[in-house]
Amino acid sequence: MRRTVVLVSTGALIAGAIAAAPAATAGDKRPTGQHQPSGLAESIGVEIAAARAAQKGIDWATCPADWGIPAPVQCGYVTVPVDYARPFGKTIKIAVDRAGSTGTPAERQGALLYNPGGPGGSGLRFPLRITNKSALWVNTAKAYDFVGFDPRGVGHSAPISCQDPQEYVKAPKADPVPSSTADKTAQRKLAAAYAKGCLERTGAQMLSQMTTANTARDIDVVRAALHEKKLNYIGVSYGTYLGGVYATLFPTHVRRMIIDSVVNPDDDQVWYQNNLDQDVAFQGRWDDWKAWVAKYDSVYHIGDTPAKVQTQWEALRAAAKANPIGGVVGPAELLGFFQGAAYYDSSWATVAGVWSKYRAGDTQALVGAAGPDMSDTAGNISSENGTAVYTAVECTDTKWPTSWKKWDRDNTELHQKYPFLTWSNAWMNLPCATWGVKQQTPVDVRSHRGLPGVLIVQSTRDAATPYTGALEMHRRLQGSQLITENGAGSHGVTGLVNPCINSRVDDYLIKGKLDGHDVVCTPHAVPVPAAS
Repeated sequence: MRRTVVLVSTGALIAGAIAAAPAATAGDKRPTGQHQPSGLAESIGVEIAAARAAQKGIDWATCPADWGIPAPVQCGYVTVPVDYARPFGKTIKIAVDRAGSTGTPAERQGALLYNPGGPGGSGLRFPLRITNKSALWVNTAKAYDFVGFDPRGVGHSAPISCQDPQEYVKAPKADPVPSSTADKTAQRKLAAAYAKGCLERTGAQMLSQMTTANTARDIDVVRAALHEKKLNYIGVSYGTYLGGVYATLFPTHVRRMIIDSVVNPDDDQVWYQNNLDQDVAFQGRWDDWKAWVAKYDSVYHIGDTPAKVQTQWEALRAAAKANPIGGVVGPAELLGFFQGAAYYDSSWATVAGVWSKYRAGDTQALVGAAGPDMSDTAGNISSENGTAVYTAVECTDTKWPTSWKKWDRDNTELHQKYPFLTWSNAWMNLPCATWGVKQQTPVDVRSHRGLPGVLIVQSTRDAATPYTGALEMHRRLQGSQLITENGAGSHGVTGLVNPCINSRVDDYLIKGKLDGHDVVCTPHAVPVPAAS
């Protein structure tokens, strides 16, 4: 789950969709293999869109030069409705790309679609795992074409925006931790202005359709355009929730599905409580990193106990608040950089190394890592777009509390014990309290008849998607298997070297094999820094 480290007449729609759909006999339940709790109109709409996509296919070509995706990867588009209840209304194009499987025709098993999370992440670099000959994926590459895509609103798929990108990255921003009621009032005004900007810059029609359910429908249309009868899918972080929603809506369209680092899909969790739970988990992972830094004090010279590292962190924050480093790095920018260590242990040495250099007098190392690059207009556009999609999907997916008293009470209490990320997370999500379009009801994620066994992978100390999410998804998807990486905490497990996990991922994707029981694996190797 990403953190930046923020209707019309139903009767008329149903009538119009039914009129455009193939004739049905009395009592016809439309045996499409779909389970569509969101309504008949959307159910028919996605069937119509998928049929059109299957007929048209995808015109594969060399990727546009400015996409940064070299040959032999190919790119194309799939057309989908903005609103599935209006399948003949306004459409957008979903950007997709692929790298062909490396095995023999007899070894090929179809296409493998990937979503890296977010909401707001692009999957277009996934096919490079084939062309770059990634060692972890060499076996799976023999069986599958690797297919990436930009979800609706992302990147090259009708991108949305909530704020001018250059203004979005401008620094320093206010300290996320409020010192007074006035600080909170200022942050509330910023959040309300951001929500208003989403509506004005994106438009009500598109913004109201920026939901996980619609992205899942888009995936089914992409599946049809690929001429695949069933979907093979890997989703990481938010991609797990997207996968769970797809599995709920289209259980018999799933062939193989891996969900890695799992969002808790319970209706009471999505999305307000999910974010509160993150605050607790991020504190735990922050503590893990401090202990690692202290262990290697001979390399980094920051502190030889976690308490001393924490003291130095608080001193750094205070100094940056009083006098932003390089004029651009205050507490907010520090947090944006340092939270990378709580996401991935592959970032532990990088973050500690930059901090150590700063303490030794290299100010530019920290400014370059944590400060904005105002000259990188393309990167700033992409960054702003990612946050816009994150906000749009989470705010539109479900109803959020509108009472500031509740937000204030919950986050004030959490901050007392879990101060690392709590207020930063609150401000990022606060636009949802004043959202400008109707907030919907989440899909009730669970298995239905025809869903095959799903493979779930999770580390126990993951900060962005706490372990309880994997347990809840496992409970809801009958016949699923859970692989637990015990004692580890990196976000996104299938991309790490751990033979206990890697071999099972291969066996599942290539042979369809599950163990028949849950599995607990020892953690992957913790980073060891190079000597000073």
